[in-house]
Amino acid sequence: MQFSVYQQTHIGGRKVNQDRMGYSFTRDALLLVLADGMGGHLHGEIAATIALQTLSMMFRMQAKPYVKKPERFLEEALTQAHWDILAYAEAHKLPETPRTTVVACLVQHNCAVWAHCGDSRLYWVRRNQVLARTRDHSHLEHLIERGKATEADRNTHPDRNKLYNCIGAGQAPKIDISRQASLEPGDTLLLCSDGLWSMLPETEIVHRLSSSTIVQAVPDMVSMAAAIGGARADNTTALAITWQGAEGAGAAAPGMISTQMLPDDAVSSTITAGTPLAPGSDAFDEDEIEKAIAEIREAIEKSSQLLKQGTP
Repeated sequence: MQFSVYQQTHIGGRKVNQDRMGYSFTRDALLLVLADGMGGHLHGEIAATIALQTLSMMFRMQAKPYVKKPERFLEEALTQAHWDILAYAEAHKLPETPRTTVVACLVQHNCAVWAHCGDSRLYWVRRNQVLARTRDHSHLEHLIERGKATEADRNTHPDRNKLYNCIGAGQAPKIDISRQASLEPGDTLLLCSDGLWSMLPETEIVHRLSSSTIVQAVPDMVSMAAAIGGARADNTTALAITWQGAEGAGAAAPGMISTQMLPDDAVSSTITAGTPLAPGSDAFDEDEIEKAIAEIREAIEKSSQLLKQGTP
C-alpha cells in the first residue's frame, strides 16, 4: 500500500482535549480511528482513549496481514470498545460511565469500509466531490429524515448537537457500517470531530482537500475551525489520508508511506497501548498533545525513509 497521512488536534477553548485519533497499518491493511469524548459526561477522554486502544488491539490480532471480514471486524471492535468502557467504569467505581463518539475506517485491497457511532464524521472526497459521508446519529438528522427539518438547518438548528447514540452509554450502541468503497489513486478520506465540521461548511472542507495536500489542508482546517469558534471553540481534530494504491510502483513519493516491504506479521501504529488515564489525573494539555504529534510525525518519517530505502 502507498498513502499519505496527516493528523492534528487543537484543544480550542476547553480545559481538556477529549478528542483522540490514530492509525495502525500492516503491509496490506490500514485502520484509521477518531473518537470524541463526550463533554456532557465525566472523563470523556478516557472513553475515547479506550475506544482507540480496543480497536488497535483487535486490529493487531486480526490483520494477518489483512482483516478477513472487514465489516464484521468493525462492528465487533466498536462493540467491544463499548463493553471495555463499561468495564473500566465499574472497575474504577465511576459515578457514571464515560462516553464517546467514534468513527473508524479500514482500508485494504483498494477498498475502504467505515463505521461510526455518534457525530464524528468521515468524508470520502474525489476530484472536488464528496462521494460519501457519514450521517450523524443526532436528533437533527432524525428530523431531516422525517421531513421535519431541512438540509439548510444543519448549521443553525438548536438540536444539531443532541445525540441519541454513542459508545459507553447504558444501552448497546447502534453501529452504522458502510458498503465497501472502491478507492482510486488521489482519493482522500477525512475523519473529523464535530469541532471541525460544525465550524466549516462542507464546500470549504471539499475545497481544502481538493486544492492542496492533506499536509497543508488538515492543519489549515483545524486552525480555521478553532479561530471561528474563538474562546468557546470545541476540541477540533482531523485525521486524513490520500490513497495512492495497493501496489507500489517504484519508490514512494516524498511524504508517502509505502508498506510493501513490511513483513506479514508487522504492525505499525500511532495508537499507544496501555492503561488510560486514571480518573482525576491531569489530561494532556495542548503543549503535550503537540509534542506527542511531533514525535509521531518524526517516527512516521523515519519509518517511511526506511521503507523507501528498501524499495526496489
